[in-house]
Amino acid sequence: MQLGTIIAFATVTFVAVVTPGPDVILAMANGSRYGLKRACAGMIGVLLSDVLLIAAVAAGLGAVLAASEFWFSVVKYLGAGYLAWLGYRMIRFGHSEFKAQDELTPEPDQNSAMKICLQSMFVAMTNPKAYLFFSALLPQFIDAGQPQFLQFLILTVVFSVVEFCIMFGYALAGARTTRFAASVARRWLEKGCGGALLLSAVSLAWAKRAT
Repeated sequence: MQLGTIIAFATVTFVAVVTPGPDVILAMANGSRYGLKRACAGMIGVLLSDVLLIAAVAAGLGAVLAASEFWFSVVKYLGAGYLAWLGYRMIRFGHSEFKAQDELTPEPDQNSAMKICLQSMFVAMTNPKAYLFFSALLPQFIDAGQPQFLQFLILTVVFSVVEFCIMFGYALAGARTTRFAASVARRWLEKGCGGALLLSAVSLAWAKRAT
Protein backbone atom coordinates (compact mmCIF):
# COMPACT_ATOMS: atom_id res chain seq x y z
CA MET A 1 0.00 0.00 0.00
CA GLN A 2 1.40 3.35 -1.06
CA LEU A 3 2.15 6.11 1.44
CA GLY A 4 -0.11 8.54 -0.42
CA THR A 5 -3.07 6.18 -0.01
CA ILE A 6 -2.41 5.90 3.72
CA ILE A 7 -2.18 9.69 4.13
CA ALA A 8 -5.39 10.18 2.15
CA PHE A 9 -7.19 7.60 4.30
CA ALA A 10 -5.89 9.21 7.50
CA THR A 11 -7.13 12.61 6.31
CA VAL A 12 -10.60 11.30 5.49
CA THR A 13 -10.70 9.50 8.83
CA PHE A 14 -9.75 12.66 10.73
CA VAL A 15 -12.46 14.72 9.04
CA ALA A 16 -15.06 12.02 9.72
CA VAL A 17 -14.15 11.37 13.35
CA VAL A 18 -13.33 14.88 14.60
CA THR A 19 -16.97 15.92 14.08
CA PRO A 20 -18.57 15.10 17.45
CA GLY A 21 -20.34 11.76 17.31
CA PRO A 22 -21.41 9.32 20.04
CA ASP A 23 -17.90 7.90 20.50
CA VAL A 24 -16.09 11.20 21.01
CA ILE A 25 -18.94 12.69 23.06
CA LEU A 26 -18.78 9.68 25.36
CA ALA A 27 -14.98 10.05 25.57
CA MET A 28 -15.39 13.66 26.72
CA ALA A 29 -18.06 12.65 29.22
CA ASN A 30 -15.85 9.86 30.59
CA GLY A 31 -12.95 12.27 30.89
CA SER A 32 -15.06 14.74 32.86
CA ARG A 33 -16.64 12.10 35.10
CA TYR A 34 -13.78 9.68 35.75
CA GLY A 35 -10.57 11.41 34.72
CA LEU A 36 -8.28 10.83 31.76
CA LYS A 37 -6.80 7.54 32.94
CA ARG A 38 -10.10 5.74 33.32
CA ALA A 39 -11.49 7.38 30.19
CA CYS A 40 -8.78 5.51 28.28
CA ALA A 41 -10.66 2.30 29.10
CA GLY A 42 -13.58 3.62 27.05
CA MET A 43 -11.25 4.49 24.18
CA ILE A 44 -9.90 0.93 24.22
CA GLY A 45 -13.47 -0.32 23.98
CA VAL A 46 -14.08 1.83 20.90
CA LEU A 47 -10.83 0.66 19.29
CA LEU A 48 -11.78 -2.97 19.90
CA SER A 49 -15.12 -2.28 18.25
CA ASP A 50 -13.30 -0.74 15.27
CA VAL A 51 -11.37 -3.95 14.75
CA LEU A 52 -14.55 -6.03 14.99
CA LEU A 53 -16.50 -3.67 12.72
CA ILE A 54 -13.83 -3.65 10.01
CA ALA A 55 -13.56 -7.44 10.24
CA ALA A 56 -17.36 -7.65 9.92
CA VAL A 57 -17.30 -5.36 6.89
CA ALA A 58 -14.52 -7.41 5.33
CA ALA A 59 -16.71 -10.48 5.88
CA GLY A 60 -19.69 -8.81 4.21
CA LEU A 61 -21.83 -7.79 7.19
CA GLY A 62 -21.92 -4.16 6.09
CA ALA A 63 -23.49 -5.24 2.80
CA VAL A 64 -26.09 -7.24 4.72
CA LEU A 65 -27.10 -4.20 6.78
CA ALA A 66 -27.17 -2.04 3.67
CA ALA A 67 -29.47 -4.52 1.94
CA SER A 68 -31.71 -5.53 4.85
CA GLU A 69 -34.15 -3.00 6.26
CA PHE A 70 -35.01 -5.36 9.11
CA TRP A 71 -31.47 -5.96 10.43
CA PHE A 72 -30.50 -2.34 9.87
CA SER A 73 -33.49 -1.29 11.99
CA VAL A 74 -32.68 -3.84 14.71
CA VAL A 75 -29.14 -2.52 15.15
CA LYS A 76 -30.30 1.08 14.74
CA TYR A 77 -32.98 1.04 17.42
CA LEU A 78 -30.83 -0.97 19.81
CA GLY A 79 -28.07 1.63 19.52
CA ALA A 80 -30.48 4.58 19.70
CA GLY A 81 -32.13 3.20 22.82
CA TYR A 82 -28.80 2.69 24.56
CA LEU A 83 -27.59 6.19 23.65
CA ALA A 84 -30.84 7.66 24.94
CA TRP A 85 -30.44 5.75 28.22
CA LEU A 86 -26.86 6.98 28.65
CA GLY A 87 -27.87 10.56 27.84
CA TYR A 88 -30.73 10.46 30.31
CA ARG A 89 -28.50 9.16 33.08
CA MET A 90 -25.92 11.88 32.45
CA ILE A 91 -28.58 14.58 32.61
CA ARG A 92 -30.48 13.10 35.54
CA PHE A 93 -27.74 11.67 37.77
CA GLY A 94 -24.49 13.31 36.65
CA HIS A 95 -24.43 15.86 39.44
CA SER A 96 -24.53 13.15 42.12
CA GLU A 97 -21.53 11.39 40.52
CA PHE A 98 -19.58 14.65 40.59
CA LYS A 99 -20.43 15.02 44.26
CA ALA A 100 -19.16 11.54 44.94
CA GLN A 101 -15.89 12.37 43.18
CA ASP A 102 -15.47 15.54 45.18
CA GLU A 103 -15.66 13.51 48.39
CA LEU A 104 -12.47 11.69 47.32
CA THR A 105 -13.45 8.13 47.92
CA PRO A 106 -10.35 6.16 48.92
CA GLU A 107 -10.59 3.37 46.36
CA PRO A 108 -12.39 3.52 42.99
CA ASP A 109 -14.63 0.69 41.85
CA GLN A 110 -12.33 -1.97 40.44
CA ASN A 111 -14.93 -2.96 37.87
CA SER A 112 -15.44 0.60 36.63
CA ALA A 113 -12.71 0.43 33.98
CA MET A 114 -14.22 -2.71 32.50
CA LYS A 115 -17.70 -1.19 32.65
CA ILE A 116 -16.50 1.97 30.90
CA CYS A 117 -14.77 -0.15 28.24
CA LEU A 118 -17.83 -2.31 27.58
CA GLN A 119 -20.14 0.70 27.61
CA SER A 120 -18.13 2.51 24.93
CA MET A 121 -17.71 -0.68 22.94
CA PHE A 122 -21.46 -1.30 22.96
CA VAL A 123 -22.17 2.25 21.79
CA ALA A 124 -19.81 1.80 18.84
CA MET A 125 -21.00 -1.70 17.95
CA THR A 126 -24.69 -0.75 17.87
CA ASN A 127 -24.25 2.12 15.43
CA PRO A 128 -25.21 0.80 11.97
CA LYS A 129 -23.82 3.99 10.43
CA ALA A 130 -20.36 2.71 11.34
CA TYR A 131 -20.89 -0.49 9.36
CA LEU A 132 -22.13 1.45 6.35
CA PHE A 133 -19.33 4.01 6.73
CA PHE A 134 -16.66 1.34 6.65
CA SER A 135 -18.45 -0.50 3.84
CA ALA A 136 -18.43 2.65 1.70
CA LEU A 137 -15.01 3.97 2.70
CA LEU A 138 -12.63 1.02 2.91
CA PRO A 139 -13.07 -0.38 -0.63
CA GLN A 140 -11.99 2.97 -2.07
CA PHE A 141 -8.55 2.49 -0.52
CA ILE A 142 -8.17 -1.23 -1.20
CA ASP A 143 -6.19 -2.37 -4.24
CA ALA A 144 -7.96 -5.48 -5.50
CA GLY A 145 -4.76 -6.61 -7.21
CA GLN A 146 -2.83 -6.77 -3.92
CA PRO A 147 -3.23 -9.03 -0.85
CA GLN A 148 -6.27 -7.63 0.93
CA PHE A 149 -5.60 -8.86 4.47
CA LEU A 150 -2.50 -6.68 4.86
CA GLN A 151 -4.31 -3.68 3.39
CA PHE A 152 -7.25 -4.08 5.77
CA LEU A 153 -4.78 -4.43 8.64
CA ILE A 154 -2.96 -1.21 7.71
CA LEU A 155 -6.21 0.73 7.34
CA THR A 156 -7.46 -0.62 10.66
CA VAL A 157 -4.30 0.54 12.43
CA VAL A 158 -4.42 3.97 10.78
CA PHE A 159 -8.09 4.47 11.61
CA SER A 160 -7.58 3.34 15.21
CA VAL A 161 -4.60 5.64 15.76
CA VAL A 162 -6.40 8.68 14.34
CA GLU A 163 -9.58 7.96 16.29
CA PHE A 164 -7.67 7.36 19.53
CA CYS A 165 -5.85 10.70 19.20
CA ILE A 166 -9.13 12.54 18.62
CA MET A 167 -10.92 10.78 21.49
CA PHE A 168 -7.92 11.45 23.75
CA GLY A 169 -8.17 15.15 22.94
CA TYR A 170 -11.87 15.22 23.80
CA ALA A 171 -11.32 13.23 26.99
CA LEU A 172 -8.47 15.55 27.99
CA ALA A 173 -10.72 18.57 27.46
CA GLY A 174 -13.38 16.98 29.65
CA ALA A 175 -10.87 16.07 32.35
CA ARG A 176 -9.34 19.56 32.39
CA THR A 177 -12.77 21.14 32.62
CA THR A 178 -13.61 18.94 35.59
CA ARG A 179 -10.34 19.80 37.28
CA PHE A 180 -10.39 23.57 36.90
CA ALA A 181 -14.05 24.54 36.48
CA ALA A 182 -16.51 25.23 39.24
CA SER A 183 -18.98 22.53 40.19
CA VAL A 184 -21.82 24.33 38.38
CA ALA A 185 -19.84 24.40 35.13
CA ARG A 186 -18.98 20.74 35.55
CA ARG A 187 -22.63 19.85 35.99
CA TRP A 188 -23.55 21.73 32.83
CA LEU A 189 -20.76 19.97 30.92
CA GLU A 190 -22.25 16.68 32.09
CA LYS A 191 -25.74 17.74 31.05
CA GLY A 192 -24.41 19.00 27.72
CA CYS A 193 -22.77 15.66 26.98
CA GLY A 194 -25.98 13.91 27.99
CA GLY A 195 -28.02 16.18 25.71
CA ALA A 196 -25.61 15.54 22.84
CA LEU A 197 -26.04 11.78 23.32
CA LEU A 198 -29.81 12.21 23.28
CA LEU A 199 -29.55 14.14 20.01
CA SER A 200 -27.30 11.38 18.64
CA ALA A 201 -29.95 8.85 19.66
CA VAL A 202 -32.62 10.79 17.78
CA SER A 203 -30.37 11.14 14.74
CA LEU A 204 -29.63 7.42 14.78
CA ALA A 205 -33.30 6.53 15.19
CA TRP A 206 -34.14 8.59 12.09
CA ALA A 207 -31.24 7.20 10.04
CA LYS A 208 -32.14 5.37 6.85
CA ARG A 209 -30.24 2.92 4.73
CA ALA A 210 -28.30 4.38 1.85
CA THR A 211 -29.87 3.57 -1.48
